[in-house]
Amino acid sequence: MVIVNEWHMAANITAGLGFGAIIGLERQWRARMAGLRTNALVAAGSALFVLLSQYGFAAATSTTGYDGSRVAAQIVSGIGFLGAGVIMRDGLNVRGLNTAATLWCSAAVGALAGTGLYVVAMLGTAGVVGANTLLRPLARGLDRGGHGGAEVATGYLFEVVCTEPEEAHVRTLVVQAVARPDFLLRSVHSRDADTPGKVIVSAGITTEKRDDSLLEEAVSRLSLEPAVSAVSWTVLHGPDDESGDTDEDYGPRWRGRRVRNLFTGR
Repeated sequence: MVIVNEWHMAANITAGLGFGAIIGLERQWRARMAGLRTNALVAAGSALFVLLSQYGFAAATSTTGYDGSRVAAQIVSGIGFLGAGVIMRDGLNVRGLNTAATLWCSAAVGALAGTGLYVVAMLGTAGVVGANTLLRPLARGLDRGGHGGAEVATGYLFEVVCTEPEEAHVRTLVVQAVARPDFLLRSVHSRDADTPGKVIVSAGITTEKRDDSLLEEAVSRLSLEPAVSAVSWTVLHGPDDESGDTDEDYGPRWRGRRVRNLFTGR
């Protein structure tokens, strides 16, 4: 009988791992933070805790009236700490809520597999994958209906042209210029300019609301550097954009350009 129970436990763990992997495939394909391995481990861990609550304290259950379901109940609250780690605030946007909800569902599927309810776990897996794939076009269609006047985060591209020997110094100054509570620095990179001996240092920035004066202040700071020959900022996406699609992408939605050349003073 012990051997049968052990094989039954192994089947439950394998089922939890497999169902979690199926859910994680869709997350991995969309390059989300919690992908294939994370969802598989969450489901397998939930199955393990359910098995622990069922068989780990069998002696205590028969002698002291221990309720083993309390161990499984902690999965519901415990998975919240893991889900909170994938939720991030980006300006006025909050990212990772769907990934956190998927992890929560993976834990539920794993718990079902741990109790041997394979059919229900399979239906739950299909429901989670279907919600993440089939409901996505519907959600995007509703988003395009308008934001109801709410503020939308604005993205900027801040570029500085400097001499090649001073690239590291100017790169540091760019980071310092945008290191303020109103800015969220998303990326910094350098590339060779068309002019020999010149380098373009670019920084991707997001603000909670559009305020071009913040960029003008940064332009004024960088303009004082002798190695800097030009400073420019560009609105990538803002509250006036009709697309309103800021999901995970930070693409070049060009809205305007303001360049200050230190040689001409304009």
